[in-house]
Amino acid sequence: MRIRIFVTGGTFDKAYDEIRGELSFGNTHLPDMLARGRCGLDVEIRTIMMVDSLEMSDADRELIAANCRRVPEDRIVVTHGTDTLVETARVLAATVPDRTIVLTGAMIPYAFGSSDGLFNLGSALSFAQVLPHGVYVAMNGRVFPWDGVRKNRKTGRFEEVEAS
Repeated sequence: MRIRIFVTGGTFDKAYDEIRGELSFGNTHLPDMLARGRCGLDVEIRTIMMVDSLEMSDADRELIAANCRRVPEDRIVVTHGTDTLVETARVLAATVPDRTIVLTGAMIPYAFGSSDGLFNLGSALSFAQVLPHGVYVAMNGRVFPWDGVRKNRKTGRFEEVEAS
């Protein structure tokens, strides 16, 4: 079973720009993360975009969905910024049938060393292998249906809500 991984940016892939004194994007950290995690899965990685999810547009979300519809794999993991991850999941649920899509992100950039990103990526890859077709969010070792989760900005965690 091959799993497609789509990279869209978010805190997951941010790095600290010492010149400007801010977080910015370079190349994705996914290959390093998979190597560090000793991933034994058959995966195909494609970077679609590198944006902060607060800057993601409806056109960006449609581009993610179009990529999910286009690939032969029916198991997909999408790395995404946590602030609007659920909005993208909503678009995917409405427009990409017959696939298992798991979105995940990180609260702390992988490059910082103390990131939750590696754990979240591993969880997402595991969930993508065993869940039925549908759209899910994997964070902090938990998996949620896309319409039964929200980011709690006070606790910095995703939490279950009543599905809509």
